Amino acid sequence: MEKIKLYFVEAYEELTQKVTWPTWAELQDSSVIVLVTAIIISLLVVAMDATFKGGLTFIYDKIVN
Repeated sequence: MEKIKLYFVEAYEELTQKVTWPTWAELQDSSVIVLVTAIIISLLVVAMDATFKGGLTFIYDKIVN
């Protein structure tokens, strides 16, 4: 039991005294970067999907007809 208590005491100390938490402005900046990156990647995936769909449709139409 003592080891479990020691674990929680040390975890609390580390989170309150040793961890450097971001400021509100840093958190907002990071969030904007993540949001913009997610939008760019999703647009790339949509573009790739449309390209492959168009290419495969073209190929299948040529084979069937």
